[in-house]
Amino acid sequence: MSMKESSSVKNISAPVERVYATLSNLENLRPLIERAQNDEGLREKMRQAEQENALEQLKDIEITADSIAIPTPMFGTISMCIIEREEGKCIKFETRQSPVKANLWIQTLPVSSDQSKMKLTIDADIPFFAKTMVSGPLKEGIEKIAEALATIPYE
Repeated sequence: MSMKESSSVKNISAPVERVYATLSNLENLRPLIERAQNDEGLREKMRQAEQENALEQLKDIEITADSIAIPTPMFGTISMCIIEREEGKCIKFETRQSPVKANLWIQTLPVSSDQSKMKLTIDADIPFFAKTMVSGPLKEGIEKIAEALATIPYE
């Protein structure tokens, strides 16, 4: 059963061309991952939430320009690949290795010469019996990813 969730619209203090250029090449996320690993404030927050292992797993993420593979304790490695790019507007991903088939879209929209907006949408094939269990965490997860992408430096 297909289940679609979207994040709220996020404002970004960067032109849409820069946002798109950064997000359409996943190699650009590597410095952000390295920064997160070395951020003591983030490490302390993760300790308090008893999620410190998540930071350690960041070192095992594999990134190419078109794909990202993230190791998870419960499901093994989950990978997503970019399957479509529409310059300045949309980047579409598809799971390649995952317990659930899913597509993810990052949509961007210009607001002004130095401002843009972004929204994430996920469409996942969730079994009917799991829909109520997965709905909340899926919505929360897509919102957290959107927040993280909205706050990265688009230089």
